[in-house]
Amino acid sequence: MEVKIKTALISVSDKRGVVDFAEKLSRMGVKIISTGGTAKKLSEAGLDVVGIESVTGFPEMMDGRVKTLHPKIHGALLGLRDKSEHKAAMKQHSIEPIDLVCVNLYPFEQTIAKPNCTLAEAIENIDIGGPSMLRSAAKNHKFVTVVTQFDQYDQIIEEMQKNNGAVSEKLRSDFARIAFSLTASYDATIAKYLNIRAGVEYPRKVSIALSKTASLRYGENPHQTAAFYKLPPSSETSLSSGTLLEGGIGISFNNLLDTNAAFELVKEFAEPAAVVVKHLNPCGCAIDEDICVAYRKAYECDVVSAFGSIIALNRKVDVELARTIMESYSRFGKALGAGGFFAEVIIAPEFDKDAVEIIRTLKTWGNRVRLMETGPIDRAKIDCGEFDIRCVIGGLLLQKRDLAGWEPDVLTYPTKAKPTKSQLDDLKVAWLVGKHTKSNTIVLVKNKKVLGVGAGQMNRVESGLIAFKHAGDESSGCAMASDAFFPFPDNIVNAANAGVTAIVQPGGSKKDDEVIATADKNGIAMVFTGKRHFKH
Repeated sequence: MEVKIKTALISVSDKRGVVDFAEKLSRMGVKIISTGGTAKKLSEAGLDVVGIESVTGFPEMMDGRVKTLHPKIHGALLGLRDKSEHKAAMKQHSIEPIDLVCVNLYPFEQTIAKPNCTLAEAIENIDIGGPSMLRSAAKNHKFVTVVTQFDQYDQIIEEMQKNNGAVSEKLRSDFARIAFSLTASYDATIAKYLNIRAGVEYPRKVSIALSKTASLRYGENPHQTAAFYKLPPSSETSLSSGTLLEGGIGISFNNLLDTNAAFELVKEFAEPAAVVVKHLNPCGCAIDEDICVAYRKAYECDVVSAFGSIIALNRKVDVELARTIMESYSRFGKALGAGGFFAEVIIAPEFDKDAVEIIRTLKTWGNRVRLMETGPIDRAKIDCGEFDIRCVIGGLLLQKRDLAGWEPDVLTYPTKAKPTKSQLDDLKVAWLVGKHTKSNTIVLVKNKKVLGVGAGQMNRVESGLIAFKHAGDESSGCAMASDAFFPFPDNIVNAANAGVTAIVQPGGSKKDDEVIATADKNGIAMVFTGKRHFKH
């Protein structure tokens, strides 16, 4: 059923395009009702506007808090035009139907994102009348069109122009669903903010506000559908705050997971760092004063796994770095036995224009790689209030993010041998890489370059054997990290046989004394962190 638009109520905080929209409605004979700042803007543009107080018989009051919460408004929105009792009530109380509501809400998200936003300012930007009108109009979408965002204006006008001022039932239904999603998301953001302010870590009810960003080609596998949704913006630099540069092909579900894993690891380092990730696990990582050297060392860690990987960098990609990345196989990979090289995604704080051109043109796969630019990394702006969420069938598991990093002040040194400065540097890299690697994890590092990673094994001994195999003869003199404590000394024996000279681990095993004694017997310096980094 098509419904002709005769009367529209327009009250928007985001005034982009609203004058043009109202002008087009007015030219089609639509009466415009408006409030406050919107009414002023439309009037200044020369449009005839009926003030809300003329409809309700009451002035806007209490600093604008009360203006649309009135039977003359909500009766006009909720009245069923095909029900005699409703029509009679509207006639009795002189309620004129409103056919279209155009409302976007007070900018609560933008307000709380401002530095030094006070609770009073946040509360004042909680919209009450707006969500009420949206819900009334959306509930009665059989007769009322509800418009919530400026990019819907053209659709409304196009339909009205084609249908003699009428809007289709499908469009009203589609826009009603969008309106209910908007009000639910709005309330979820308010609840999250108030819970954080009150120090409530795990509220009785949790609503998560997400906005669809993209439909993806498929999920983890081609028979699964998928889409990418974002949380409300925060000040933290992340995958979700990044921008895909032009060129390349669409990013996929697995690409996003792997890119997030790579970028979260590279964010751990203040020094120039490069990370290579494959299937959520680091297969290369290195730090160096020269970002190009850091990248080369990270790539060399496992050139076979690097094919089809994600590259994450914490420095700008300039021309030199772009050439280094694009020439990885020809300059380094062949000699190390790589069958070739291709990166799915390169993520970095910034890309020089000339660097992008080199990546796009230097190799045939340059047109396929996705380039994601995030902006500067500032670890002081990490969103500590965000949950780490895991799904189980029928529910969600929520926990605080693991933000523990390398904490020199809480380290303890239980062995006779103490780590040197260079060993501590390697232990730091190994520990942070281990944090971002699937458990059980063993990571080997030398000269601030990962040599081998054993990840995701059911027992820690097997993880160690995998890491030692990757490192080969290079393991002599290296540092080793374990994401959790050693339940037995067997890993220490294997480490000693491989030439490991320093180990970092949480400690806390019942057999710590035996583990320490084995390390002492082999002259290995051991460091306890007191924290583990399980990653399932």
